[in-house]
Amino acid sequence: MQWNSLASDESIEKTVDSLKKNGITAHVVSTAEDAKKKVLDLLPKGAEVMQMTSITLDTIGVTEPINESGDYGSVRNRLNKLDREKDHVEMQKVGSAPEWAVGSVHAVTEDGKVIIASNTGSQLPAYAYGSSHVIWVVGTQKIVLTLDDAMTRIYDYILPLETKRARKAYNLPDTVTSFVSKLLIINREINKERLHIIFVNEALGF
Repeated sequence: MQWNSLASDESIEKTVDSLKKNGITAHVVSTAEDAKKKVLDLLPKGAEVMQMTSITLDTIGVTEPINESGDYGSVRNRLNKLDREKDHVEMQKVGSAPEWAVGSVHAVTEDGKVIIASNTGSQLPAYAYGSSHVIWVVGTQKIVLTLDDAMTRIYDYILPLETKRARKAYNLPDTVTSFVSKLLIINREINKERLHIIFVNEALGF
């Protein structure tokens, strides 16, 4: 299976309908620039926002508006001012329940399940419950048919790419590998205003 191929219109429509039934709002846009605009349209000015680490978010260009424009209360900027050794408990609390969390996911199934893999798990509390509002930006190449396909995509396709990225980003030796230490599967959301997925008809991220 080509894990980097964009989903068909039929597949996108089916996935959007399934997500809606599961309490998750989905939007479909054409380009990365459209996705950036949609994210900023959804975020209220002055809101507390945590931008999760994401190649997708870096690609669409929302990093500067969220963290540097002054239009939002940047949780990442707040965390960067804390000492990881002395302030680790406060950092965990702050990162677990920001008002708004913005990130991406690793797979979405046609029957409306959202899957996020993580090594540290730092973004998962906000996604699962802690944040009042969550926005995910997702290239449509991440839409898969079943949960089994999602797992294959994560372990066989994403994990090797993330290992290469981490080695380069953190100057790690070739013997170091990434792990799927924690895995979050969202089957449905009770609060129908809480979770938003912005599907983009471009291959963004892994």
